Formats: sequence, structure tokens, C-alpha cells
Amino acid sequence: MKKYNIKNYVRYKEDVKRSIKAIQPKRFIDYTPLELKIIFLPLVENISRKFATSQEASGVMSIMDLMSEGNIQLCKAVDKIDRLRLIASEDVEQTLKSFLAKRIRGGIRRAVDTNRGTMRIPEHKLNEIRKDGGKDKKMVAMFFNSIFLSIDANPSDENMVYQIPDKSDPYNETLLNAYIMSLLSKHLSFNEMLVLNKSYGLDGPKWSANEIATALEIKGVSAYVRVSELKKQAVQKLIDNVDHSQVLDYL
Repeated sequence: MKKYNIKNYVRYKEDVKRSIKAIQPKRFIDYTPLELKIIFLPLVENISRKFATSQEASGVMSIMDLMSEGNIQLCKAVDKIDRLRLIASEDVEQTLKSFLAKRIRGGIRRAVDTNRGTMRIPEHKLNEIRKDGGKDKKMVAMFFNSIFLSIDANPSDENMVYQIPDKSDPYNETLLNAYIMSLLSKHLSFNEMLVLNKSYGLDGPKWSANEIATALEIKGVSAYVRVSELKKQAVQKLIDNVDHSQVLDYL
């Protein structure tokens, strides 16, 4: 990734701060297009930095390249704002931010794809490649659901498949738990990690839902419900963020 000039970046930040401060505060609907472009320059940098730290942008474009492309997309998006629809919105600021952020993010992603190689691949095909038809995600979901959520299922006598003994060679449970803990610490918040860890005893004895709720300072008669929600939320986050290659050997 190309290095950017620190002095120029500091000067840019000071110019942006000075320009925003010079704009008279008013309702978002009353800002001129030029004022909107200046006000939302920090939004461009925020989105650009998320690309800069992700693998897809590594070595392709520098942070300054990403910000430059984002600024171009910001200017284009501001010129396309439908002010009548904006006036009708219940939350003008949030609607405006969502509208601009979506176009800034999309423009930067297209620029990254364009600069990634010499072959031009249509954007809809790149999206298909990213999603892979959902096959990889299904594999990840199968792994984490079998590790976590299926343990909570209550098999009945009517479903005799649960009564069939598993004769396959067992995994080294200590190593598997240590690997799962590494995935948890990488992708989950502290609360989500604690819920999964203690619910299934990954690095020690299992805790009850009430014990977990107490540790998280969740109070009320339905505290265990919140623990259950956190558990499902954590598993879904793992499914959304873990690559299938990381769990392939265990499937």
C-alpha cells in the first residue's frame, strides 16, 4: 500500500475542520449542495478507513486513493439528492447519511475492483463471486449450529435419528475448544464471547443462563431471555464473518 504524506494529511484535516466550522449551523434540508459536500467529508474518511483495513483493499489503493474516490462519489451523490423526498422523511439527517454512505461505499468498492487487476469483471458477477451462491455460508452455518445451537435442541422419542450413536473418531475436544475460542475472540464482542464460552463450557465449567445474566449485569425476570438472544446473535455473527476455509477441516 502506498504511503501518504503525513504533513499533507494533517493539513487536509485542519482545512476540513476549518471549513466545517465556518458553515453556519442550520437544518440539514437548508444546507446548500456545497455545504453538504463539506459537512460530510468526515463520513468519507470514516468509510474509506474501513476499506483500508480490510483484506479486499490491501495493496490495491492507498487510504488517500480511497478518500479521493469517496469524495468524488460524495459530490455525485449530493447532486442527486431528492429534496422533496428528504423533506418527507421523519429523520432527515439519518436519511441523508444513509443515502450518501451507500453511494460512497459503492463507489469505493467499484474502484477497488477496477484497480485489483487488468481484467474488467462486471460488478454483478463480482457480487456473485463474493456471495458464492451462499454455499460457503451454509457450510459455516452447519458447523456453528452443530457446535452450539443444536446442543440446545430437545430431541424427542419421535425423532429417532437422535438415538443413533456416533461411531466416528472424536475430535480432540481441548484443541477444538481452544480453536473456537480464538474465533470467538476475533469476531465477537466481550458479552457475546462470554455467553457462548460459559453456556457451553469451552474453557471451564458450564454456567446457567441466570449465572451468565448476573455476570453481565442483566437484571429482571426475563434476563435469561436476553442471554438466549445474545447466544443466537453471537452464532449468527460467526456465521456471517468466518470464512468456510477456517472450519472446513471440522466438517
